[in-house]
Amino acid sequence: MIEKEINIQFKEYLGITSLEEDDRLLILEARKAIEGSYSPYSKFKVGSAIRIETGEIILGANQENIAYPSGLCAERVVLFYAGTKTDNVESIAIACQNEKGEWVESYPCGACLQVMLETEKRANKKLRIIVQISSEHFNIFEGVNSLLPFGFSF
Repeated sequence: MIEKEINIQFKEYLGITSLEEDDRLLILEARKAIEGSYSPYSKFKVGSAIRIETGEIILGANQENIAYPSGLCAERVVLFYAGTKTDNVESIAIACQNEKGEWVESYPCGACLQVMLETEKRANKKLRIIVQISSEHFNIFEGVNSLLPFGFSF
């Protein structure tokens, strides 16, 4: 037997003002995107914003449906929409609120990470992933492999 270990690297930022300007703008846009959330069942609102190669920012929010699991996560909403415009997505930011309106930690699910992995392949470059942990705490990952080390590949 050979025992192996996987290490991930990410940057942690404490305070929204400590983020680089482009990242701060993207997370603020993800927060705005929450307004488009349709989440009457979970009461868990997720907003996502992406930046494409032109600098344009595109927003998405989670969409639920009573016929669960027919809904869709904010990350896939925005990535699929962006895919109709370009293959070159540079960054994605994710922000979440609970039913009390508090900013809460939530990382992309496996299905969203797999779509992000394919987004990277389409662009032939790593995707910058900005995750809001709390109102003033953010983690940034350079590439999906940090969050999905064994993604489905073809």
